Amino acid sequence: MDLLRSVILGIVQGLTEFLPISSSAHLAIVPQLLGWEDPGAAYTAVVQIGTELAVILYFWRDIWTIGSGWVRGVVSAEARQAPEWRMGWFIIIGSLPIVILGVLLEDLIDREFRNLWFIGTMLIVLGLVLGLAERVGRKVKPIEDLAMRDAILLGLAQACALVPGVSRSGATISMGLLLGYDRRAATRYAFLLAIPAVVGAGIYKLKDIPGGENAYGTMPTIVGTVVSFVVGLAVIHWLLQYVSKNSYTPFVVYRVALGAVVLLLLAAGVLNGAVAA
Repeated sequence: MDLLRSVILGIVQGLTEFLPISSSAHLAIVPQLLGWEDPGAAYTAVVQIGTELAVILYFWRDIWTIGSGWVRGVVSAEARQAPEWRMGWFIIIGSLPIVILGVLLEDLIDREFRNLWFIGTMLIVLGLVLGLAERVGRKVKPIEDLAMRDAILLGLAQACALVPGVSRSGATISMGLLLGYDRRAATRYAFLLAIPAVVGAGIYKLKDIPGGENAYGTMPTIVGTVVSFVVGLAVIHWLLQYVSKNSYTPFVVYRVALGAVVLLLLAAGVLNGAVAA
């Protein structure tokens, strides 16, 4: 039974990780709606490795170009003039806020923040922020225009996703739009920036999976991770095509509606606010 549940949650993770609708929120809401035990923060962190492996595969050329360019810059002053050197530093520095805050706030993230009242509220709040960014953002700057100030602000925005319900991609994309980047640039950079933090968090949480009180166990977690990889790969391709010609407004409507439904179900006693750590 745990294997079937993990397959379904892997599909949920793959569908929601890259869309600005919060995968962590859905992994907390869906089990309650289906009457299942919450898989826990450790399961959530590890299964996200699958979707990040999808990012690595999809953007492997970009990753290789940036990584090799940054390494060359370490040993060559001439290579430090290349855009790859700067982009490497942007991703490193942009990853620091979520790493530092993730370590300092681990107990809050795993317990107090995993509350459906909080999650439902954050779905609505970030939905409104994304709607504002979509409305006022100039959406003209390509990713090549990225500067250090913007990289820091995007990193701080990504760190907000430590709160379930915010959405890593949603927060980073919102900041990108507010800074004037076009939808495709903001989305692409959000994917690249997430790789170090999500893979690192998943590896760190691996220790909590075997025999974990709130996890499904090792094999179901592996299955969920593989499923999230396959589904996530398809979603990345679709989303990048979608944002080239369309706005984020449907996701804004979805977030606000889902958040409102969650809060109403909590008020009616259908859902329980507390979820497992």
